[in-house]
Amino acid sequence: MRLIINGEAREVDQVTNVAELLTVFKLEQKILVIELNRDIIERSEYANTALKEGDSLEIVHFVGGG
Repeated sequence: MRLIINGEAREVDQVTNVAELLTVFKLEQKILVIELNRDIIERSEYANTALKEGDSLEIVHFVGGG
């Protein structure tokens, strides 16, 4: 499936929802903000949020530091 992730076209196989996508990128344990087609997705809805060809996602994760 072709998705736009953080402005870059990416091919991702065997992914049907946001939770699976995060697992592929090894981000499932990170504190994130996910925007799908300009709508913010709640963490509790990652597994229930289906992805389809051409969807646009912005994935932002927080980095600590000082």
